[in-house]
Amino acid sequence: MNKNDPEFRQTVLVIDDEPVNRQMLGMILDTKYHVIYAGDGNEALEQIRIHKEILSLIFLDLVMPGMNGYELLQIINNDAELKKIPVIVLTSEQSAEVKSLQMGASDFLSKPYDLPEVILARAKHSIDLYEGMNIIKATENDALTGLYTREFFFEYAHQYDYRYPDKAMDAIVINFNRFHLINELYGRIFGDKILKAIADGIRTILKASGGIACRYDADAFYLYTGHQDNYDVLLEQVVSCFRKLLKTPEIRLRMGIYPDIYKATSLENRFARALQACNSLRNQYTTTYSVYDMDMHEKSVYSARLLEDFEHALEEKQFQVLYQPKYNIRGNRPKLCSAEALVSWHHPEFGRVRPDAFIPLFEENGLIQKLDRYVWREAALQMKKWKQNYQMTVPISVNVSRVDIYDPDMPDYLLSLVQENEIDPHDYLLEITESAYTDNSQQIVQVVKDLRKDHFRVEMDDFGSGYSSLNMLTSLPIDALKLDMAFIRNISLDNKEMRMVELILEIADYLNVPVVAEGVESEEQYELLKNAGCDIIQGYYFSKPVPPEDFSQLIAKERSQDNDD
Repeated sequence: MNKNDPEFRQTVLVIDDEPVNRQMLGMILDTKYHVIYAGDGNEALEQIRIHKEILSLIFLDLVMPGMNGYELLQIINNDAELKKIPVIVLTSEQSAEVKSLQMGASDFLSKPYDLPEVILARAKHSIDLYEGMNIIKATENDALTGLYTREFFFEYAHQYDYRYPDKAMDAIVINFNRFHLINELYGRIFGDKILKAIADGIRTILKASGGIACRYDADAFYLYTGHQDNYDVLLEQVVSCFRKLLKTPEIRLRMGIYPDIYKATSLENRFARALQACNSLRNQYTTTYSVYDMDMHEKSVYSARLLEDFEHALEEKQFQVLYQPKYNIRGNRPKLCSAEALVSWHHPEFGRVRPDAFIPLFEENGLIQKLDRYVWREAALQMKKWKQNYQMTVPISVNVSRVDIYDPDMPDYLLSLVQENEIDPHDYLLEITESAYTDNSQQIVQVVKDLRKDHFRVEMDDFGSGYSSLNMLTSLPIDALKLDMAFIRNISLDNKEMRMVELILEIADYLNVPVVAEGVESEEQYELLKNAGCDIIQGYYFSKPVPPEDFSQLIAKERSQDNDD
């Protein structure tokens, strides 16, 4: 029942060994509340434990035989559940008022009692105050671990800086590497036990060095604690708390630290840098923690500058689309059959910026779609120019990022692009990474099916770098497999890598799709792949990615050879 309902009456307990006093106070309170009574401390404690879920307020006389009011107040204040119930002390001694408040009482009433209106007003004030405090406490702590929630954590961390401006502090981010595997292997209940154990380890740290902590999200914890000299010891304190529960060495904690003795930047920036240090440990298995340093700072500043310059770079066409040729090697001689459009950034200050420096950055920050569409337009326009100049079509493959696939307008955009440039969609190839298929296979498979209905051809890029099962591979709608260059790099006659390539070629043959091997650099790799039955080769063995004018020379050369044949 809602407490604002007129029929709802909150319950209060009156504790006094004098029957007259109990009756007098009860008559006043009975006009607003449901009143229960106790005549001494022991009876009161029993009543409190029985009714603790519904008690809204306790009136407590200090002078009683047996267990006196002070003793009962001490018990209430030391019990996490009972201390949520406000206590108004009944006393005729002014000296007892301060002591009672220090021991946790919310208010006091002097004997003889004040006017009924005053008593009722004080009762309502104490109940409202404690209900508000309990609501705040319920929202300031994470329900699972008991640590602060992120909102209260940052509020209290700011207050901590204000109160202790000269204390050297560390901003620390702790993350459980591959925590999702815990829930998958052992269930969510066991996963929750691990998180509670980590929280216990964090509390051990805070007891030793001071500070506060929160559970930031599912498996990440933030600590704001006194500066440490030995982070191995700090991490060991946390790990030791769940080591007995979990004996799988492949799943571990990683920790990022930003030590800012002088608090030279904002609190939020300190934790952003600690998180950057923590994330730098992804896919590393020999290092357990990372301290934010000048190299990370320079990389962060560099990345921020690239993000800031992106829009201007698009407008100024600082991004140049290069084309790496693909050669069909199934016949007597290699024949130019298509190209992959790749992007290069010629920054006016930094010079040539490597794609592996800006493409992941743009993916993380939501800019990759704009860059992809820029490349798509440039590639389509170039195909049209080559068709006009050489009376032949050079199929071009373009990369499709995951964010593109989730864009409902992408198929229509691609169709309008090929139509505007008088291109057959069959010649405009779309490369989608293997890992994208495994992220959300049902949605991506449907998008790919729709694209193929519009006659686009789709290549699975970087095959072998992801985790798609062979069973899944048989059901994926694809027109070609592109072998990840990691497979090609170490192949030699009869070694494991070569045998793996041969198995993939057999699978592709069964699926009736061609295989493109990228990253081919040597004569030996070329011969091994050709003899194994690979269809198409791309790599420095034939050509690096080149600008359109250089690729035009390759087209002219191919046409000349065709005429000679």
